[in-house]
Amino acid sequence: MLKSLAFSLCASVAFAIPASASAQIKIAYIDPLSGAFASIGDFGLKSFIAIADDINAKGGVLGGQKLEIVPMDNKASPEESLTLLKKVTDSGIRYIVQGQGSGAAGALINAIDKWNDRNPDKTVLFLNYASNDPELTNSKCSFWYYSFDAHNLMKVEALTNYMATDKSIKKVFIIGQDYAHGQQMAKAVVASLPKKRPDIEIVGNELHPFGKVKDFAPYVAKIKASGADTVITGNWGNDLSLLLRASKESGLKTKFFTYFAAVRGTPTALGEMPEDTVYQISEWHRNIQPNKLEKFADDYAKRFPGLEFSYVRINTTIQMLAQAMEKAKSADPLKVSTAMEGMEFDAGNGKVVMRKDDHQLIQPLVLSAYSKKNGTTVKYDTEGTGYGFRTVAMIPPKDTEVPTTCAMKRM
Repeated sequence: MLKSLAFSLCASVAFAIPASASAQIKIAYIDPLSGAFASIGDFGLKSFIAIADDINAKGGVLGGQKLEIVPMDNKASPEESLTLLKKVTDSGIRYIVQGQGSGAAGALINAIDKWNDRNPDKTVLFLNYASNDPELTNSKCSFWYYSFDAHNLMKVEALTNYMATDKSIKKVFIIGQDYAHGQQMAKAVVASLPKKRPDIEIVGNELHPFGKVKDFAPYVAKIKASGADTVITGNWGNDLSLLLRASKESGLKTKFFTYFAAVRGTPTALGEMPEDTVYQISEWHRNIQPNKLEKFADDYAKRFPGLEFSYVRINTTIQMLAQAMEKAKSADPLKVSTAMEGMEFDAGNGKVVMRKDDHQLIQPLVLSAYSKKNGTTVKYDTEGTGYGFRTVAMIPPKDTEVPTTCAMKRM
């Protein structure tokens, strides 16, 4: 009987080890995979999968556990996002990534806080890679929420600093999507730009329905009638592609300062746009130098023909999550969140730090311009257009950091 018991125990251990080594840490991806923003959601999903696979190929985390991205379609809806959160908690998933839509992010933060308060043994950690509403790490800040993209106040601070040096800018038109992100960007520009360039006239400030406008010609007509020489927009996805396409077709002669001109579909809409017409403020672009993620971007393009890697912050999100797990020696969200606070990381765009006060990533930004491929400053074109993005200005982290009003309740 003793021999039998010993054999049974040894067998249990033998089977337990490989099971543990191959255990998966599931991460729910809650973003639009249908509807007007499906192409952007699909692009984000593929980026998360590629980075998780890269980590898994190098041994995973915590002695061999693999990361698994679980896609969930929220149809760009805050209400649908909350429905999916119920599926997440029912299935025991402890991590969520999301980015397309600050409305969905705000709804999830509130619901996750309530869930975690009621279920301390089943807590969920929320990592956001793209929502730009500054309130998410200010009035709505949470111990269970992290932001890996620079928010509106940070991007507007960097953008308006540059615009203040461009003496050709005289009249500015602001246009954005009518939800938290678009509203916040417009508010930030109106508050910031006149302080830096009192001579600049804001000649228009327009919000349009989110994801519902099929023809931007009427909005372009307003821009043209205003006499604006510069447009600032936080639009993304189809709303940005259609706006820029309508502007091009109308012959509108203005500069566009954007956040997301390099994101999937928009370069195709631009086509052969005149150089130095479209700018973007972002954390990275394909032609940045030095380019520490050049091989990763090349491999991504081979794996997903027709797609181009551009979201470095997705890479940073998963890499820092993996590093936090190793630091915590655990996949428990409470321990991982504690480990991630104040964490420094050598990301694809340089040194970044996760600010402990509000869980906002502080990182370098870059202003780039849509330009013809030339083999030097524009080594890579995008979406077969013959155009790519060239660096105009590098913005260090200290010049993007803004104060926070977060009063975080810690665990």
